[in-house]
Amino acid sequence: MFENQPKGLYALALANTGERFGYYTMLAIFVLFLQANFGWGEGLAGTVYSTFLMLVYFLPIAGGAVADKIGFGKCVTFGILIMFLGYFLLAIPAGSGVAAISIMVGALLMICIGTSLFKGNLQVMVGNLYDDPKYASQRDAGFSIFYMAINIGALFAPTAALKIMDWAKTSLGASEQTAYHYAFGVACISLIVSICIYYGFRWTFANVDNSAKKSDKSAEAAAKVVKEETPEEKADTKSRLVALFLVFAVVIFFWMAFHQNGLTLTYFARDFVVTSVHGAEGMLFDVTNLLAVILIIYALFALFQSKTSKGKTIAFVIIAVAGCFLGYKYNSILDVDTAISAPIFQQFNPCFVVGLTPVSMAIFGWLASRGKEPTAPRKIGYGMLVAGAGYVIMIMASVGLSYTLSDEQRVSPNWLVSTYLVLTFAELLLSPMGISFVSKVAPQKYQGLMMGCWFGATAIGNFLVQIPAYLWKNVPLTVVWGVLVALCLASFVFIFSVMKKLEKVC
Repeated sequence: MFENQPKGLYALALANTGERFGYYTMLAIFVLFLQANFGWGEGLAGTVYSTFLMLVYFLPIAGGAVADKIGFGKCVTFGILIMFLGYFLLAIPAGSGVAAISIMVGALLMICIGTSLFKGNLQVMVGNLYDDPKYASQRDAGFSIFYMAINIGALFAPTAALKIMDWAKTSLGASEQTAYHYAFGVACISLIVSICIYYGFRWTFANVDNSAKKSDKSAEAAAKVVKEETPEEKADTKSRLVALFLVFAVVIFFWMAFHQNGLTLTYFARDFVVTSVHGAEGMLFDVTNLLAVILIIYALFALFQSKTSKGKTIAFVIIAVAGCFLGYKYNSILDVDTAISAPIFQQFNPCFVVGLTPVSMAIFGWLASRGKEPTAPRKIGYGMLVAGAGYVIMIMASVGLSYTLSDEQRVSPNWLVSTYLVLTFAELLLSPMGISFVSKVAPQKYQGLMMGCWFGATAIGNFLVQIPAYLWKNVPLTVVWGVLVALCLASFVFIFSVMKKLEKVC
């Protein structure tokens, strides 16, 4: 899994992990903060949430264009600095008046602008690592590892947000509204860690950072001599761009469905799921237990794949220690009630991504060895079908529920956990494969812009996230989820109807 990967991958991945930890800590509680602090309803809070997500993913189009002019590395640095200022403003407890709203809006805009310069350009550099023929065959695997690293940061974010809020309320006597701001401040610390990793290990990926070339006057002068494209090259560029935009059209609806995790799925967790569980089921809601399971999964792969006895021994020890830890936690929780907070459910998606990434890579590696691995566009199409299945689970969970449901009729948390599991399968099929597809297919002169367009498509989907929020309390729950199922199925049909065009450029 980790063999024959460029060193720069790990440095860039860890730099992104730090930034994503802060981002998802903020996002885990953001919509609940909007309602608690400003008293907004589900619809208005959903609009602010989805507009923020839209800008976070739309502005990288501009960020990519800027990077094509001044270089990827400079954009990444500027992006981190601007994001830091944004999170710093968001951490200020300014109350709930007009001034507080103005500060929040300014903070969100800074986070969006900073992300536009950081996120896409970091991923372009990851893709450029695989332009080296030595690593070319590892591109999809590399992006899977990179994507896994993102989710390591996201895995601990909900727990970090809740623990910091509890600490602020119990140790500092902060109100609930003020406690949210302490959690937002975590992002400032995570960005400091991110920039330290980025510059500390920059030597491992300096060859793919074009900043130096962009600032070199002689290189700039040479760039003015542009080679005229042949008709065949123009046709190839056109077919590549058409294929990319067809994929962009499909992923809009995936992100509309997927990013309900911070909105309607959070509303469902708050309003319709039991507030506590008894016994062993509570182990699901302790992130240390999830981490132990993840360690066992990776150690099992190491146990069977390691070529040395030392490696196998280390893997066996990790499995034994993690197993004993889980056994201890199991015995200590059998007669205990575990409280459940709505934001904690957002730990399951990144947990499943980290845990299932080596499994999915092993499956696709096995298929590739037999010449049967699906192309990236086919994986994206299957991802849409699987995403639809995730919301079928929500339909089943919502049968018989109404918005006036009493606490005695709340449902098991396993419905939501199962939904997150299925949506994670969809995400692993679609998101890292889509990013890999863009980095591979995008014409050289449009690399930054096309990665920005990937985020632009994500942005449109994120803006549409608010639609189910406005359906909330206005139509039955089964209809809310049914709309998402229908959109996922329609996208699945569409992408397979244009599959020949997509696979032509793979």
